[in-house]
This record gives sequence, structure tokens and C-alpha cells, in this order.
Amino acid sequence: MDPYLIAKTLHILSSTILFGTGIGTAFQMVWAMRTRRVETIHSVASGVVWADWLFTTPAGIIQPLTGLWLVYLAGYALSEPWLVTTYLLYVLAFVCWAPVVHLQIRIRDLSGAALAEQASLPPAAHRAYRIWFALGWPAFAALIGVFWLMVAKPALW
Repeated sequence: MDPYLIAKTLHILSSTILFGTGIGTAFQMVWAMRTRRVETIHSVASGVVWADWLFTTPAGIIQPLTGLWLVYLAGYALSEPWLVTTYLLYVLAFVCWAPVVHLQIRIRDLSGAALAEQASLPPAAHRAYRIWFALGWPAFAALIGVFWLMVAKPALW
């Protein structure tokens, strides 16, 4: 099989998993938090944490590797402006995502403790959620930008 088609297929699949898992788990977390039901929040946050380890993390690692492989196979220079912008946007998405993982774990743990004590969700969990929510938007926008750059490959400068 053609190495370029293998690389492109892996790149598209990993981007689909990365973006799809991200938006899917974000929707689930928002929906769960809106219920204000501790058991729902704990259950969903637990699933979101697992989904990040099972899907988002491997896809996030595979994505730049297959991207570099495609750059090599297609003969692009690593310094192409659209590629440099892509690297920066990907780093922005990662810088937002890394603390999000910690915040999701915190929400899971705080909701688990509240569930065990039959208490309401503590203010610290609500604060973690607000930060989590705020960090999701620049990461989402960055990945949308990466998708556009991958398709359009515009002459930026």
C-alpha cells in the first residue's frame, strides 16, 4: 500500500478521534454539570477522564507524528507558513488541554467524595468546572483552525 495513503488515513482517523472525543466529552460534562446531580456528575466525569486516556491522549500523540510523516512524504518544508501556524495552534490546544485533564480528575474526585458523603457538589468543583469550560474554547478554536489549515494550506506570508 502507498505510504502516503497510510499516513493520510492515520492522520485523518487520529484527528477525527481527537476532535470527536474532545467535543463529545465536553458536551457530556456540560450536560452533567447542568443537572447538578452529584451521582450524574461523578459518573460522567469518570467516563470523561477514561475517554481522555483511552482516546484523546493516543490520538494527540499520533496526530503530530503522522503530520510530520505527511510533511516528509509530500515534500513540504517544515517552515511553510501554514505549517508553522498549525504547530502554534496545536501547541495552544495542548496548553489548554493539559490543565483540563487535571481539572476533570479534580471534578471526578470531588464529586466522588461528595457522593460518598451524600453531600452536594463543593464550590471547588464548580470553580474547577468554570476553568475547565473556559479552557475548552481556545482549544476548540485552535483545532478548528488546524483543520482549516490542513485543508486550505493557504499562503499566509
